[in-house]
Amino acid sequence: MTNPKIVDSHCHLDFPDFDDERPAIIQRALDAGVDRMVTICTRLRQEPQVRAIAEAFDPVYYAAGTHPMSAADEPLATVDELITLAKHPKFVGIGESGLDYHYTAESADIQKKSLRIHIAAARETGLPLIIHARAADDDMAQILTDEYKNGAYTCVMHCFSSTAELARTALDLGFYLSMSGIAAFPKSQDLRDIFAAAPLDRILVETDSPYLAPPPHRGRRNEPAYAAHTARAGAALFDLPYADFAAQTTANFDRLFWKAAA
Repeated sequence: MTNPKIVDSHCHLDFPDFDDERPAIIQRALDAGVDRMVTICTRLRQEPQVRAIAEAFDPVYYAAGTHPMSAADEPLATVDELITLAKHPKFVGIGESGLDYHYTAESADIQKKSLRIHIAAARETGLPLIIHARAADDDMAQILTDEYKNGAYTCVMHCFSSTAELARTALDLGFYLSMSGIAAFPKSQDLRDIFAAAPLDRILVETDSPYLAPPPHRGRRNEPAYAAHTARAGAALFDLPYADFAAQTTANFDRLFWKAAA
């Protein structure tokens, strides 16, 4: 019996954690039913290496942007640069970008500037914006809302683990919430409640691998195959058969990440 198809909407296959093992990791993902993966470039100077992984493996797509924790250390992206990258057939999203005041609050101003550039590129290309938000909920809600008034764009709140208020702001703008292994941690009931209150047609699944492995692999290196564990936790949360939750989140992915649609 084959596993229901799901998508790992956010992983980092270029990270050294996966060196020498990528073909096996991708095969394990396929065996687990994870038939597509989006690998994320977090520094634009590394885009050629990330693109090469997407070109080498049929199930892998990619996105690129400047991670907020790197915003002060990297050259500021330009809208034109991101638009040019987006012409590649396997380039499917803008980011990850966003705000992180937990580790890098001192670079808040440059993070905000970088975020607005990525939003403009998402608006221009029609590709989804991929958002990283940590300890910056008020500024994040404000920027996402203000920029939406300047022109619509689509967006996923990747690895969502913020407040119910930020979730509501994002959902009201038509955005998506992505469920990572955190949602399967025993102590994450408050986060599960936020997901359970969201519309089912706005939920995605991801690993953020090599980070945040869900149980039963918690504390070890994460990989795309483990998206199935998070998806099973999501199915239980929505009181759905696994196959139905898998089908719904896959349809959601295809709608948002239209360039990678099945």
